[in-house]
Amino acid sequence: MLFLLPPSETKRSGGGSLTIEQVALTFGGLNQAREEVLAASGNQELLHAATMRAIDRYTGTLFGAIHGRGLKGTPTEHNNLTAAEVSRAKSTVLIQSAMFGLIPATDLIPEYKLSPSKSINGLNLKKHWAQAHLTIWPRLTGGVIVDLRSKAYAELAPIPEDVEHFVVTVEVEYPDGARRTLNHFNKKAKGQLVRAALTAKKTPETIVELKACARRAGLAIEVSGRNLTLVTREAT
Repeated sequence: MLFLLPPSETKRSGGGSLTIEQVALTFGGLNQAREEVLAASGNQELLHAATMRAIDRYTGTLFGAIHGRGLKGTPTEHNNLTAAEVSRAKSTVLIQSAMFGLIPATDLIPEYKLSPSKSINGLNLKKHWAQAHLTIWPRLTGGVIVDLRSKAYAELAPIPEDVEHFVVTVEVEYPDGARRTLNHFNKKAKGQLVRAALTAKKTPETIVELKACARRAGLAIEVSGRNLTLVTREAT
């Protein structure tokens, strides 16, 4: 099972001594498309910037929940995934970047800024990345894809219908049984689901096993065709 995430607009600064020129991003079939986006963006300084693992680079609500971080001032404020959990994320968590395309959670990337909906110097990112990923999706191994991306990033590189995947939406359920779809706060529930999968004794391989992971995190999953509804009772 593969979990497909959007990146975070907020990112941690700094990194190690390796630059993007000294590392090899996964999915080499995207390298030409990556070079074209970098050239169009004019951010050539990124070639010499420090890098860190993508799952550590991205911050914000979703990634904070993946690491199990609590509110500022709490004992869990600075929580991070363990080495074993990062190792599992390496093979199960993918992130859709507007700058680099599809990357595993542990690929090393620099700090950057790029909106998924932008056209830069005549380069339409949606058309560019959609085309570039056509040969990537069918080659993914690891089982069914659980698509947790936001609408903007899902449109950036749509998954073909013949590639098995489920699209996740989040709803909050109130004590009276009423529900509503979450927008911003859905990121926390999605992060909690991914964390549950990374911290489980065994990586979930089926939707039934994913449902069990969700229950342990206080969430519920409902299935309708290729749509998964993730139900939480926490709206903040």
